[in-house]
Amino acid sequence: QGQPVESGGGLVQAGGSLRLSCAASRSIFSITAMGWYRQAPGKQRELVAQITSSATYITDSEEGRFTISRDDNNKNTVYLQMNSREPEDAAVYYCRVVYSDRAGVPYWGQGTQVTVSS
Repeated sequence: QGQPVESGGGLVQAGGSLRLSCAASRSIFSITAMGWYRQAPGKQRELVAQITSSATYITDSEEGRFTISRDDNNKNTVYLQMNSREPEDAAVYYCRVVYSDRAGVPYWGQGTQVTVSS
């Protein structure tokens, strides 16, 4: 219970855009934060974007190319808009949710692969 569901990964051409979706399994009222992480082959998983009730965060390397937002009608769904993708940006993207009544126990999605063709 609590695991988010991701969608939207796939293949994109260099310079192109892709939008990922993450749907939490519980109401927005019980969500502290939702974030996106990515893990490229041979590298550690890193936080690239996060949204809370009062703030958003984009990692420095993707500033101006990533946007994180909530669905207007389903606030427990967040999107990660990724623009200007390059082949080196290929990675598995994971959604992570922290619920207010389970602080310190993050719930991870299964991951979605993003591949960028040159």
